[in-house]
Amino acid sequence: MSSLWLFLHFLGFAMWLGGGLASMFAGIASRSETRSGLGAVVRAQSAIQRMIIAPGALLTVLSGLMLTFALAGMASANVWLMVMQGAGLVAGLLTLFVALPTATRLSRLDPSGEQAAYFDELRKRQKVVGVIWGALGLLALVGGSLVR
Repeated sequence: MSSLWLFLHFLGFAMWLGGGLASMFAGIASRSETRSGLGAVVRAQSAIQRMIIAPGALLTVLSGLMLTFALAGMASANVWLMVMQGAGLVAGLLTLFVALPTATRLSRLDPSGEQAAYFDELRKRQKVVGVIWGALGLLALVGGSLVR
C-alpha cells in the first residue's frame, strides 16, 4: 500500500510543480500582450490552476499525510523529511486556499474595463503567492531528495 501512496505523491507533485512552471512561463510570455490579451492569458492560467495545479497539490498533500502516518511508528526522525513535510504542507495550503481562489476571481475580471485596478492587484497577489509556493515546493523537492 505504501508504494501506491508514494506513486500518487510523485504524480501529484509532478502535476503541481509542472503546472506551476507552465503557468509561470505563460505569465512571462504575456508581458508583451495588450490589456485585452491579458484576459485570455489569465483565463488559461486559471484553467491550469483548477485542472492541474490544485488537484496535484491536493493529491500531494493527502498522499504525504498518508505516508507520514505510515512512518508514525518509526523511532528516528530525519531533518530533511521534516523540511519536505513542512514546506510541502505550507505550499499546499497556500496553493489551495490563496492561489486557487485568486486565479478563479482573476479569470472573471475584465483587465481593461472598470475592474482594471482590482485585476492588477489580484495579479500581483497571484505572482507573490506563486513565487512563495513555488520556492517552498522546490525546497520540499530538495528535502525529499536528501532523505536517506
